[in-house]
Amino acid sequence: MPIRKVIVPEGMENIYDTYHYAPGILIGDTLYISGQVGRDADLNVVRGVEAQFSQAFRNVEKVLTAASAGFDDVVELETWFADDMADLKTFMAVKDRFFVNRYPTWTGFSVKGFSMPGILVEIKCKAILGLADA
Repeated sequence: MPIRKVIVPEGMENIYDTYHYAPGILIGDTLYISGQVGRDADLNVVRGVEAQFSQAFRNVEKVLTAASAGFDDVVELETWFADDMADLKTFMAVKDRFFVNRYPTWTGFSVKGFSMPGILVEIKCKAILGLADA
């Protein structure tokens, strides 16, 4: 029977304790990562489009690292953008800094808003640890 392991990277304890959700859950070799946004460890929204996108990916990276995984292990990427996708070109440039060897599937959505004012994007991933290329 697979084991359910909650992944809470250092600096994300306040998310687990305050908002009662896990940044990641590892079941067997599959890592489910909760939507990550461009907030710092104090839950302050990062200012600037590119800076916020980068912070959101760094937050994803923290969860991956805590589970002994990396961006090469990500097989599914979902992104939600505030209001419209006007900053998609900037987002793609930032995304390409993190996904350099293997590309995941990707679905993007435009939404009306997020749980905190000022958030521009939310990134959710699924990773399979230890996959080899065919």
